[in-house]
Amino acid sequence: MDLSFSPADIAFRDQAREFIKNNFPAELKAKLAAGHEFAKEDYLAWHKILYAKGWVAPAWPTQYGGPGWTSTQRYIFAEECAAAGTVPILPFGINMVGPVIYTFANEAQKARFLPRILSGEDWWCQGYSEPGSGSDLASLRTKAVREGDHYIVNGSKTWTTLAQHADWIFCLVRTDLSAKQQEGISFLLIDMKTPGITVRPIITMDGGHEVNEVFFEDVKVPAENLVGKENEGWTYAKFLLAHERSGIAGVARSKMAIGRLKDIAKAEIVDGEPLFASTEFRNKIAEVEIDLTALEFTELRTLAGESAGRGPGPESSILKIKGTDIQQRITELVVEAVGNYAAPFVHRDARIGDNLAPIGPTGAQRAAQTYFNMRKTSIYGGSNEIQRNIIAKMVLGL
Repeated sequence: MDLSFSPADIAFRDQAREFIKNNFPAELKAKLAAGHEFAKEDYLAWHKILYAKGWVAPAWPTQYGGPGWTSTQRYIFAEECAAAGTVPILPFGINMVGPVIYTFANEAQKARFLPRILSGEDWWCQGYSEPGSGSDLASLRTKAVREGDHYIVNGSKTWTTLAQHADWIFCLVRTDLSAKQQEGISFLLIDMKTPGITVRPIITMDGGHEVNEVFFEDVKVPAENLVGKENEGWTYAKFLLAHERSGIAGVARSKMAIGRLKDIAKAEIVDGEPLFASTEFRNKIAEVEIDLTALEFTELRTLAGESAGRGPGPESSILKIKGTDIQQRITELVVEAVGNYAAPFVHRDARIGDNLAPIGPTGAQRAAQTYFNMRKTSIYGGSNEIQRNIIAKMVLGL
């Protein structure tokens, strides 16, 4: 695999870097730096700027609105966005349900949904996990019964990220109670404004409202919102999860997070010396960097395979396991570096107006919240234990 950039790639990198520098909103950068919570409009602002440029969906085929980038260009763009500290594009529409729709949906569904996903007009959330059906997703119990030209949906979903803002939810529902678990599941697109849907917030231990419960009580869904064939939704779900797992790896943003960790360690004084002077602490950082470099090569091979027409396979499970492990280790080292200044809620309690009071070293303000939030990464998208089973079966043949 040739890892050197061609002159065309270097020119693209310069173009992307300049565009991001000139167009990423300063107010969003300030909110990110201060650790403020984002409103719906904040999430969509950068999305709409990239949409106007034609860059919002790097992996989409050109016939559906993608920019036609090579795997190298996609990699470069991710690197430049991470380096600039941009707001990540929410994955539920662009990276998750969008590829399912343009791969498996009918032409009417493509024409109806894809343009609005690209533009950001429709905000999507994911209806997969249920109480008691998370890692064992095939045991889900939310059911959809066909009545004429509609399905009647009853059940609930949980850990539904940002459902409080969503216009639509893509749902796995059970349409055949007598079939084997995976064989009786269908993939439905449901308008969140439909009567019978209730969204209830789940407040996480860091005090944030990111996830929710979603309840369905006799929700009437047009049968035309079924993607693909009835009872074959598990196939589409696995396809979506492979794309989700690849994106969870977050290599570019982990590289930037390590850079910030080094800055904290150089500024934090312990026993009269910077923490970075400690051989033990530098070794911890080096171990994470080595693992991240190995993960980066795996990601590049995956992108090259996708460019050759091969969808993400079992390597997406490797990316997911190692990527989330690295993300968690970085947040652990940040907490270790700032010490007692990472005490949970100290900064939340010290709010002055809309700002966080500057307590402790730079990087301490959200150390605890980020640490807590990143505990979930090894669970969502299919728990890391399940990913190890996939690797054992598909790669090792066990």
